[in-house]
Amino acid sequence: MRDSGIFYHFVPKMYGGLEYSLDTFIDAMLPLGEGCASTGWVASFCVEHNWMLAQFPKAAQDEIFGGGWPYVIAPGVTMPPGKAVLVDGGYQLSGRWKWGTGVMHADWILATGMVPGESPPRMLFFVFPAGDAKVIDTWKMDGMAGTGSHDIVTEDLFVPAHRVIDMGHMREGRAPGALLHANSIYRMPMLPFLGITAAIPAVGTARATVQAFQARLGVRVLHGTITTQAEKPIAQMRLAQAEMHARTAELHLRDAARQTMTLADRTIPSTVDERIYIRVQIASVMDHCRQAIRCVCEASGSSAHALDSPLQRALRDVNVMASHIVFDLDIALELRGRSMIGLPPNTALT
Repeated sequence: MRDSGIFYHFVPKMYGGLEYSLDTFIDAMLPLGEGCASTGWVASFCVEHNWMLAQFPKAAQDEIFGGGWPYVIAPGVTMPPGKAVLVDGGYQLSGRWKWGTGVMHADWILATGMVPGESPPRMLFFVFPAGDAKVIDTWKMDGMAGTGSHDIVTEDLFVPAHRVIDMGHMREGRAPGALLHANSIYRMPMLPFLGITAAIPAVGTARATVQAFQARLGVRVLHGTITTQAEKPIAQMRLAQAEMHARTAELHLRDAARQTMTLADRTIPSTVDERIYIRVQIASVMDHCRQAIRCVCEASGSSAHALDSPLQRALRDVNVMASHIVFDLDIALELRGRSMIGLPPNTALT
């Protein structure tokens, strides 16, 4: 994947990158999700994290993108946030973060931290070389097993001030990089973009599962019959239903991308209500993906659960992907409902 050049996608042109569009990002990542959900997940996030690095001050970007590779592999870990102590020239950062997708191949690491007692509290984003952190082998999961999303640990690590930004500014599309680079992609609000990134491999997996079920229908003979499953109307209906769920998921995904770029193209920051609406769409994407895959697996018999079957792997993978906080449909719908009747959000993830 390094040789293919996909990691240049969101690297700024001033550093040899491509500055390609969000739609092109979806086009490039979907086939990876079709082939392997874990591969698609890691690749999508590592491509997106080059966009995050392009949000930092120019001094940090000169150091990161000019340090030998014009792109980097960097996990972005946010929970739980680390402890940041203000010192001369920067911060001392200590923490143990979970879900370090990409850390097995990392050049740099993005991690959150907060200054104890600071009022009002701010979530800061720090970037530091991967060699400055310790990786703890914790990723032993029943799905998405290939992502290697291990824990990351630092203890009193000095991070200079030019490698620190306010995460709230990135969330609103007004971080330093949004002012440095002319292309409007660098003004996208962070959380909608994060949700789109996370949803791509789920859509790819749903599409591949529908294709696998379609091929399976023509060769599977149901017990006690002499006809293939493809001749059964209920199987034909299941196939069409699964395809519609997968297609609807992709349509929601691409519409969320268009809305995110609309927010990026204008001169005023995005509002909380606008970001909440896109979050509902992203959660709906995952819901449709799960329904597509569940529909297929329920109609595929016991052999679909053999460990060499792509169907059971897709089911396990999509259930683990769906556990990401951005896909919590109940929370997203509650946020949207509150927004529609003029109530403020009751979570910081907006």
